[in-house]
Amino acid sequence: PRTVMTYTARKCGICFQPPAIVLIYKEDNKDKTRQRIMPVRNFSKFSDCSLAAEQLKNNPRHKAYLEGVSLRQLRKLYSLLKGHLGGESLAESLEKFQQEETIDPEEDMNKLDDKELAKRKSIMDELFEKNRKKKDDPDFIYDIEVDFPQDEQLESCGWDMESGEEI
Repeated sequence: PRTVMTYTARKCGICFQPPAIVLIYKEDNKDKTRQRIMPVRNFSKFSDCSLAAEQLKNNPRHKAYLEGVSLRQLRKLYSLLKGHLGGESLAESLEKFQQEETIDPEEDMNKLDDKELAKRKSIMDELFEKNRKKKDDPDFIYDIEVDFPQDEQLESCGWDMESGEEI
């Protein structure tokens, strides 16, 4: 029986010329760091970055290597390539991606279509995971208790008011 190789992604980047996604990884049972170059074919400045990222991540030849690389990271690399193909500088492409990946707290998400909503949700999930304290984090504290100051005047909200109206 063939043993299943497992890989740990160290870094993932992009090469513009020729277009390729480059992965620096380590095989779990070996000390050597290796590089895998995955050529990007049939991709233009009009291509869908999310679709390209999903196709690469699910590609049987690369799937095992890309286990530790998030879809968002791959989407970012494709959007940088797309920007490059469209004549943008790297700084412009990064700025654009940053804007697209930022959640606007004022935005009414009820007005978004399913695709845009799913995109926002995945950004929020990723932010949550990045900021979440896990049990094995060095600064993890179980059961934090916070005392709120009582000497300040408490603000009341409109819906706090006692009203005679029956709901």
